[in-house]
Amino acid sequence: MHPEQTAEQTVSEGGYQKDSDIPMYLKNRNFVIFMLFLGMANAYVMRTNMSVAIVAMVNHSAIGSDHQHSQGGEFGWSYKTQGYILSSFFYGYVLTQIPFGFLIKYYGAKQFLGWGMMLNSVAAFVVPVSAREGGPVPLGIVRFIQGLGEGPIVPCTHSLLALWIPPDERSRAGAAVYAGAQFGTIVSMPLSGLLAEYGFDGGWPSIFYVFGILSTVWCVLFLWLVHESPKSCKRISQTERKYIDDSIWEAQPEDTGRTPFLAFARSRFFWAIMVAHAGQNYGYETLMTMLPTYMDRILGVDLKSNGVLSSLPYLAMWVMAIVFAIVADRLIRRRLSITTTRKILNSLGQYGPAVALIVVGYLQHSLILTIAVFVLGLGLNGAIYSGFKINHLDLSPRFAGLLISITNCAANLIGLTAPMVAGHVIHLGPSIENWRIVFHIAGGVYIFSATFYNLCASGKPQW
Repeated sequence: MHPEQTAEQTVSEGGYQKDSDIPMYLKNRNFVIFMLFLGMANAYVMRTNMSVAIVAMVNHSAIGSDHQHSQGGEFGWSYKTQGYILSSFFYGYVLTQIPFGFLIKYYGAKQFLGWGMMLNSVAAFVVPVSAREGGPVPLGIVRFIQGLGEGPIVPCTHSLLALWIPPDERSRAGAAVYAGAQFGTIVSMPLSGLLAEYGFDGGWPSIFYVFGILSTVWCVLFLWLVHESPKSCKRISQTERKYIDDSIWEAQPEDTGRTPFLAFARSRFFWAIMVAHAGQNYGYETLMTMLPTYMDRILGVDLKSNGVLSSLPYLAMWVMAIVFAIVADRLIRRRLSITTTRKILNSLGQYGPAVALIVVGYLQHSLILTIAVFVLGLGLNGAIYSGFKINHLDLSPRFAGLLISITNCAANLIGLTAPMVAGHVIHLGPSIENWRIVFHIAGGVYIFSATFYNLCASGKPQW
């Protein structure tokens, strides 16, 4: 019997001799996946709500817009200023990536993730007063602080997945967790639109108050209920604990106690993930931060409907991410190599949205076709969660948190330029020609990153 196992735990196993006998709802790792899914959703709610809120915050007539639905918001911020405000979150976000990647190797991931998101939640309550009393600079500082708090979300999530999820379940677990980003966006955009239209304190401030409360509740539950690893969890059965540990660590290289930074830097497999991650972030941040504005300025969709329509592509991405993940794990179980599986899924996930972005700029006269292309493109983008996004765990479960902290930091440094580039291009004139430039740049980045990944990636254990 395991030294930490109690009589209560022995009874709770219900006589299960192997992991496959345990019902899905009794497997503790599925509860961890569920909580991480909600955490990722929470993070993207806090990240994307500003994209909708800023449409209601700005007086578009005051900045020279002649659009039929120009709102009389409180602030006369130019498109360039709006781009900097939308980007400020990501400056804080990237700053904490690599430090947390180091720290979780020695101190664990749970506490950093829970308390970091708590900082993000508390700062949300300060957003309205910072905008009204201070203007764009104080608002940018508060959003920067929110980014600092959200920095641990990806490296800590990857680290927890590496400790909890067996190799042949990684595609589904990774897709389930990271699809929380789409679920959060789906929730955030329509609800933010409704709150901006009907909420209290002038509408848009209620966005940050409501989501700040919900985020705080998740932080408390996560810190209370989730454990660092199967070894530290008292609720898990001995059968499940042994299965997880044996599956993850039996094929891994011996731990030397050192972090092989030079080997990381020399590995084309690592650089394949880095480039794919950077390309994904640039394309995705272009859509996430600018799609509500495009819907309002070019397609003439009013703010209340904007949130609902803007969320449809992310709904497709969420659903398709799960479908692609099931396919990926089945391919691996049927002996298709992990390397080939990752490349096939990543190609669907990045070439698909590239084509959609290039095409959509010529469909501005049809709202239905525009939405359909965005839905198709982001639906295919869901395949990246079974492509490069989970590839860090293939290379090294031991260093998965650190690896993704490095690639995520670089990717977000690239990604934070997306709303700024779009803001500068559109600042020249919010015409469809300039929007095409924005979309073509993002599509080209997707194509380059997908091709590089196909040439250089691997799914074999390295460190």
